[in-house]
Amino acid sequence: MAVGLLGNKIGMTQIFDESGNIIPVTILKVGPCVITQIKTQLNDGYNSIQIGYGNVSSNKLTQPELGHLKKFDLQPLRYLKEFRVNETEEFEIGQVLNVDAFESGQLVNIRGKSVGKGFSGLQKRHNFSRGPMTHGSKNHRAPGSIGMGTTPGRVLPGKKMAGQLGNKIATIRKLKIIQINSEENILVIKGSVPGKPGNLLSIVPSE
Repeated sequence: MAVGLLGNKIGMTQIFDESGNIIPVTILKVGPCVITQIKTQLNDGYNSIQIGYGNVSSNKLTQPELGHLKKFDLQPLRYLKEFRVNETEEFEIGQVLNVDAFESGQLVNIRGKSVGKGFSGLQKRHNFSRGPMTHGSKNHRAPGSIGMGTTPGRVLPGKKMAGQLGNKIATIRKLKIIQINSEENILVIKGSVPGKPGNLLSIVPSE
């Protein structure tokens, strides 16, 4: 896995290309991110880079979190995330990573928490078909039978039923970068990404 960046979703809009085609895009505020820890095969059993994002007041963090950052005289950071890498020699603690790590036209994978939609029924959650609406039917959106009778006499694990919809970690793969604004640390991505505006996202180059 390549080193990615953390950012926030600003919102969606649309732009026009040279041919006049409408392209739906998502605007992301990405970085700058600071390298806070480097793990190596020799010391930790694997190679990885830990990055931090989002400056906060020191009283927003716990003492262990502050101690981890103060060890290398780094400012308090709200989010920490680790990325596996093949080589660590080109990185150093305190190094700042920003949108210059990406280029226009590149494909990226974006990971974040999807919009939570609360307790949802079978039609909305699993795309079940409804029951008949006429002729005295009283089974419109009911689940119906959920298991066998005497054998095995129980509901099998994994049965599709009503419940929590959304609010899960989702990854959208191979999204194209349309524009990059290095001054404002803005990425313009073709298509939609998980979550509502303000949602924390992880942006990683697609392999």
